[in-house]
Amino acid sequence: MSPQAQLVMILWLPVILYLFSKFPPRKAVIVSFLGGLLFLPQKAGFKLPLIPDYQGMAATCYGIFIGILIYDSQILGKFQLKWIDVPVILFGISPLFSSLSNFSSIDTILALYDGVNQSITQIVIWGMPYFLGRLYLNNLKGLTELAINIVKGGLLYVPLCLYEVRMSPQLHNMVYGYFPHEFAQTMRYGGWRPQVFMQHGLTVSFFMMSATLIALSLWQGKVVQKIWRIPIKWVSIILLITFILLKSTGAYGLFLLGLIILFSAKWLRLNLPLILVMVAIIVYLTITSTGNFDSKSIVNFLGNFAPEERVQSLEFRFYNEKILGDRARERILFGWGGWGRNRVYTENWAGDLVDISITDSLWIIVFGNNGLFGLISLITFLLLPVFCFTLFRYPPKAWFYPQVASAAVLAVCLTLAVVDYLLNFSFNPIFPLISGGLSGLFISKTQPVRKKVTRKMKPQKIIKQVSTISHSQK
Repeated sequence: MSPQAQLVMILWLPVILYLFSKFPPRKAVIVSFLGGLLFLPQKAGFKLPLIPDYQGMAATCYGIFIGILIYDSQILGKFQLKWIDVPVILFGISPLFSSLSNFSSIDTILALYDGVNQSITQIVIWGMPYFLGRLYLNNLKGLTELAINIVKGGLLYVPLCLYEVRMSPQLHNMVYGYFPHEFAQTMRYGGWRPQVFMQHGLTVSFFMMSATLIALSLWQGKVVQKIWRIPIKWVSIILLITFILLKSTGAYGLFLLGLIILFSAKWLRLNLPLILVMVAIIVYLTITSTGNFDSKSIVNFLGNFAPEERVQSLEFRFYNEKILGDRARERILFGWGGWGRNRVYTENWAGDLVDISITDSLWIIVFGNNGLFGLISLITFLLLPVFCFTLFRYPPKAWFYPQVASAAVLAVCLTLAVVDYLLNFSFNPIFPLISGGLSGLFISKTQPVRKKVTRKMKPQKIIKQVSTISHSQK
């Protein structure tokens, strides 16, 4: 870290409070989240006792919470815990069960302290964004505002990404005085993969992919005509070109999958592709967590048409997930807890234990640390709101109506993020935020449109039906 990076972290709290003083609370929350994600320095901040350190998105969550206490504390009294919130709570406290199950009875106090400390960290990183989504994005208007601001964030990143495509990822080093990641990983296909101010180039690629999908949906759904005086058609084209230049094979595949899901809903009035993706996620995790996954067949199949470098990278990940999965199944229910006990060690020539495993994907990290209990609760809290949204609230024929289009594309992006977590771990707090918003939307008093919208209805009547909102939205 550097002095300027530390200074930015110090100033970030008053900046968030300033946003709360100038904008409505919901807008302040969204802008703070996106601002922290896009521009805060990596690996900079300050240690705090008992709670997660003041750095990155944890610092943003702390600032937002303080802003709420000062400027909008009455909303906390309106929050009601619902059944749909149970999975995120279970995931938040899963480290406590993991820690208690890995200590002997004489170390109960130490295990309790360790488990509580890790649970607080998990709750802040995953639970606070979800909680804020439940509070402020629990209606169609709030999700539309989030979607538009994600597109604006993507536009802000366009010139920065283009600069790093040409000049190499240097902006974090230029502004904050250090490079936060292994530089060799920024080289792809004879060029550069931008990292800008995020933790990894994969995070940038996925964010820009999401912004592009959202812009296309806003355009096709006629949600907005212009963003910052730029016609939404050209916004979509600019984001698409920039995204293509980011050189992320995985993000390309997810983008294509997102297009298939969205336009199946638009042209075929089907949500089956989205449902199949969610089912495939669950099936894949079931097979891999039980040790029955045949990775060789997939590697051999992809080897027929995919670049050799990418196939070898995937094969390497599958190998590490196999040995890490074997280790995790030794404590399959609650996992190994923290302190690297989920990793695989072997003796070197000197008789020292060395770590021979590499954890690339989120699912294997959670499975190793928190077992099936943590893995199931994580996937449930991320996918359950999407499942409820598409099956019990808004059918696919409503996904491109102006009021619904933003929520629909955010649900698709959240699902794609879970797919990405099967291979990578580039944490983005926007997705638990979306999960919380969709959960709040589902349990609100908004009327479903499944049986009320027909093709024969006039557009004005359809919009009136779809935009039926709860008292909290008025």
